[in-house]
Amino acid sequence: MVDGTQIPTATTQDERTIALLAHMLQIVLWWIAPLIILVIKRNSRFISFHALQALLLQGVYLLVLLAGLTLGFGALAFAALMSPPAQHATHPEFVFFMPILVVAWMSMGLLVLLAGIIYGVKAGRGEWAEYPVLGRWCLRLLKLGPGGIPR
Repeated sequence: MVDGTQIPTATTQDERTIALLAHMLQIVLWWIAPLIILVIKRNSRFISFHALQALLLQGVYLLVLLAGLTLGFGALAFAALMSPPAQHATHPEFVFFMPILVVAWMSMGLLVLLAGIIYGVKAGRGEWAEYPVLGRWCLRLLKLGPGGIPR
C-alpha cells in the first residue's frame, strides 16, 4: 500500500505475452483462442482478465452480428412479401439493405480488429486496460478491483 492506495498486481513477462496472445489471436481464431487461454491459465488473474475480456468481446460481436442478420433478412423478407411479384427483377429493398448489412458487418469486424490490437499492446505492456463496459463486467466476474487487486 502506498499513500492509502493499493499497488496494482505485478505481472511477469510470460503473463504479459499470453494476455497479448489472447487479444491478438481473437482476430483470427474468434472466441476459441481466448477460451482456451482462459481455461489453461485460470490461475493468473492478469491472463484471466484479458482472456475473459477478449472472450466477452467475441460473444458480443457474435450476438450483434446474429441480431443484425436476423433483423436485416427479416426486413428483406417482409419487404419482398409486401411488394408485388416481379419477374426476374431485383427488389429495391434488397439493393438498399444489403450494402447496409455488409458495411455494418465490416465495421464490426474492424472494431474487433482495432480492439484486439490496441488492448493486446496494452496487455503486452502489463497494463490492466479495460474494454469499455466489458472490462468492468470482467472485473466483477473475476471478483477483482482496479489493477487486479482481489476484492
